[in-house]
Amino acid sequence: MPQPRYGIWIPVYGNCGAMNHPYEPRDASYNRAKQLIQLAEAYGFTTTLIAEHIINPRNQELDQLETWTTAAALAEATKSIEIIAAIKPLLFHPVVLAKMALNIDAISGGRFAINLISAWFMPELQKSGIPFLPHDERYRYSQQWMEVVKALWSGEKVNYHSEYFQISDLCLRPRSIAQPHPLVYLGGESDAAKDLAMETADVFFLNGRPLDVIRETIADVRKRERKKPNPLRFAMSAFVIARPTDAEAQAEYEYLRELAQQDDRTELMKGVEPDVVMFKNMAKYPGVGSNGGTAAGLVGSYDTVAARIADFVEVGVDTFMLQFQPFPPEMKRFAEEVMPRVRSRELVA
Repeated sequence: MPQPRYGIWIPVYGNCGAMNHPYEPRDASYNRAKQLIQLAEAYGFTTTLIAEHIINPRNQELDQLETWTTAAALAEATKSIEIIAAIKPLLFHPVVLAKMALNIDAISGGRFAINLISAWFMPELQKSGIPFLPHDERYRYSQQWMEVVKALWSGEKVNYHSEYFQISDLCLRPRSIAQPHPLVYLGGESDAAKDLAMETADVFFLNGRPLDVIRETIADVRKRERKKPNPLRFAMSAFVIARPTDAEAQAEYEYLRELAQQDDRTELMKGVEPDVVMFKNMAKYPGVGSNGGTAAGLVGSYDTVAARIADFVEVGVDTFMLQFQPFPPEMKRFAEEVMPRVRSRELVA
């Protein structure tokens, strides 16, 4: 069994990740993000993801960490961990974003990547006066946006004329340290998202789901045409609850479920289009955490969680982007108890 990669979701919301855990601070500050990513790096995690919103999607009065300035600062504050910044193309012109990304790539020494999100939270765009395009048009816009960004990352002089962008004789320097360019992660559960991932992404981000659903989704994505020479890789989001026994993990899960039920999702759901596939599927697989969370089943004894990670690796997942609460002690527990058990399974496989 190949060795998986582990990452953490940086907390970006000033609301404890919507779970109200008594030991998880309501802190969306840069200092909090830096503390956690430095701990993650010390514990052996190899990647991290910073989600992007300009306002807090659950409550505009709550704090919201800004993604791209944070990514640049974290690139300076770390030594080895990959830093993935989410990007919503409607918020940044591709020329501006391409230049920003090249600079963070340089600051990090080639450890920078982007996560392309075609936007789902309407209010942050509408309140900003930015047109919120229909679903499939957003993906068409993202496709052309990404074509511009990659062309500029190449270091060649770019002339690009399309429905949305008019780029003439433009060349950016310095060129990317990461070759051939910073990695592109892309997630989504619609056909448009899967098609765009096969066309332009290096890694497809899966929301946490049961093993059979992940197996079927990977097969569905892989059957689509891919023109890039490198095969598409797969990463998955998950919330981890690991304890010495399955019973203890289940008890903690029930406790966190009770805390999560206190969360008011009214404002969040008002900002979501009714036909968004991700939110329809979330209703099928309830649990704790965002982007699927505990639906992936990483809840149980240390051995149980290690075995389930191995099962996901077998069907094609090579990166696990993880959530914990309270974050520091649970992240440490995972590093000390679960990671070695997965490595042991690799040695005997």
